[in-house]
Amino acid sequence: MPIDKSLLTGSTTMLILKLLEETDMYGYQMIEELSKKSQNIFELKAGTLYPLLHSLEQKNMLISYEKSTTNLRVRKYYSITKTGRKYLDEKTKEWKVYTSAVNNVLGGVDVATVQ
Repeated sequence: MPIDKSLLTGSTTMLILKLLEETDMYGYQMIEELSKKSQNIFELKAGTLYPLLHSLEQKNMLISYEKSTTNLRVRKYYSITKTGRKYLDEKTKEWKVYTSAVNNVLGGVDVATVQ
């Protein structure tokens, strides 16, 4: 089922920070992991991701570092900071209140029943 992209607006930051809460990742890895975890609902483009990562670095929510791979390729990894974790915690709480309210209005929509 195609999802209206406006539903994702504003939550991309939270999703990226959540991925990085689990482990440091490089950009393409984040795109793949987000797609996999969302069962291909969230298909983030590099043109959206990298400006967001840059913005989060400027806000001290992420730090980046370079790491060489086994084939001598250098990748830029991102790691969540304490500021990013605090922001993620606040946004996660807000999201839970919001989704609970929407579900109450819609009558408790179960994702598994939506086709």
